[in-house]
Amino acid sequence: MANLKEIRSRLSSVNTTQQITKAMKLVAASKLKRSQDRIMQMRPYSEKLNEILSNIMSNLEGGASLSFNQVREPKKVLIVLITADKGLCGGFNSNLIKTTRRLLTETYAAQKASGNVTILPVGKKGYDFFKKEKDLNFIADHLTLFSNLSFDNSQAISSVLMKEFVDGKYDVIELVYAKFINAATQNYMVERFLPVAAATPTTKKVAKADYIFEPNKEQLLEELVPKILNTQFFKALLDSNASENGARMVAMDAATNNAQELLRNLRIQYNRERQAAITKEILEIVGGAAALEEN
Repeated sequence: MANLKEIRSRLSSVNTTQQITKAMKLVAASKLKRSQDRIMQMRPYSEKLNEILSNIMSNLEGGASLSFNQVREPKKVLIVLITADKGLCGGFNSNLIKTTRRLLTETYAAQKASGNVTILPVGKKGYDFFKKEKDLNFIADHLTLFSNLSFDNSQAISSVLMKEFVDGKYDVIELVYAKFINAATQNYMVERFLPVAAATPTTKKVAKADYIFEPNKEQLLEELVPKILNTQFFKALLDSNASENGARMVAMDAATNNAQELLRNLRIQYNRERQAAITKEILEIVGGAAALEEN
């Protein structure tokens, strides 16, 4: 009977866990709907702005060069790592950490060894992992940005990054984030934030954009480029937020299904043990009755 008590206890525990994972799945699904709507509305606008920016940069003449597209030797590097504040979202955080680790070891190993790599974590999980690393600097002022995610809060960060790049504090700024594809799929990206890259040549024949600048090219670009970069930074945050909610919903759905399967197996085991206990008791009663008759 002790075994039956054990199984009953496990059934109760798994049932409670299933209720929690089911509730977390519903919460994540609700958040996913909102965050998915935001990124889907933002993405076409952001991608078109990036296309315009890259095209303009590729057609700039020497005299119209901007501070935002100055390519310097990458001695001082800033990596903006966008992870979640919490776990229970499958491999979302670990994949972002692996992507950052690969970037550090394959691209910026020399800079890391000389102590010239700074990580700006957005979300606590990335910071909790890398804070134990040696030779890394941190800007831990924006860990809880997702608790109040807005364009104004995002712009406050991206504006500082642009200023620090122009001032020469950093030579390269990289974004590491998860691009939202659908609830079950995310692409883990390393995207150059600064310096702004020109459009890459393609095999397709594309007509060269001939923009007319008014009042003048330099003044317009000094106003336009920061706005586009602010939008690009906010889009990366929205992408990661939607990816996190999608990953958590899928993870909690899988956990709920696993709990259901475990409950089914435990009920079968419980019924078998109960049947065996009843059979044993019946046999004992029959055996006792037979012994009495013989006497």
